[in-house]
Formats: sequence, C-alpha cells, structure tokens
Amino acid sequence: MAVPQRMTMVTLGVADLARSTAFYEALGWRRSSASQETVRFFSMQGSALGLFGRDDLAADVGVDAGGVGFRAVTVALNCDSRDEVDAVFAEWVAAGAEPVKRPEAVFWGGYSSYVADPDGHLWEIAHNPEAPNDASGRMRLPD
Repeated sequence: MAVPQRMTMVTLGVADLARSTAFYEALGWRRSSASQETVRFFSMQGSALGLFGRDDLAADVGVDAGGVGFRAVTVALNCDSRDEVDAVFAEWVAAGAEPVKRPEAVFWGGYSSYVADPDGHLWEIAHNPEAPNDASGRMRLPD
C-alpha cells in the first residue's frame, strides 16, 4: 500500500480556545458543527483547520507542552494575485494578527508576506504565479 499523498487537517495548539476561535471567525471563517467544547474545526478548501488547547494537544500527543520558539513550520494561504495578497494581509491584521513580514516581491518569483495568529502560528499569505489556484481554490503545482 502506498501512503496517500494528501494533508487532510492541520491542528494548531492554542493558549485560549475562545480567543483563537474568535480570531479565525473575525476573518469570516465559519466554524463547523463538528466542533466540540474542547476543539474547534473550520472546513477549508479540501482540508480542515483544527484548534485545540495547547496543553490538551500536547497531552494527546504525549509530549511536553512547554515547547517554545520557531518550529520550522508555516501554514500558507495561496492567493490569486498580488492585490489579493495585499487585501488578505490587511484583513488578517485588522482581525488581530501580528504582521511579521509585509507583502513584497520575493526571490522565487512570487509575492509573499507573513502574519502570526494570536498564538504565534505563522501564516504565509502569498501569490505564486508558478502554482496558481484552480477554480475551486486549490493550489495547482506543476508535475
């Protein structure tokens, strides 16, 4: 059997579940009815975002919750144009995200920015002309 080549959900460990839920809802994202008292879910285009208390997530995994610092992981939102990157970046900041890197042309030929959510999770907001979104909003990488 081959391992399926897909990512179905990203779960973020958060310090305050209510605050983080409110932040993502301020972006206009709708919480799924599958959400529970201790975990929130948001349907994405082809995947899902989960929010889980940091301590509870660490306990579920079986690791120390005290890990801090850069984990060498970012989550990305691919936009259809540079103008959309600028608009989406502004919406995230208006909703309470910390601007980490303002939108700019980057070495790989795209246009990129970074924001941090209330728990410091890094989101890249970018336009990649070599990997455009399809009609359903899913990023298409070349073969």
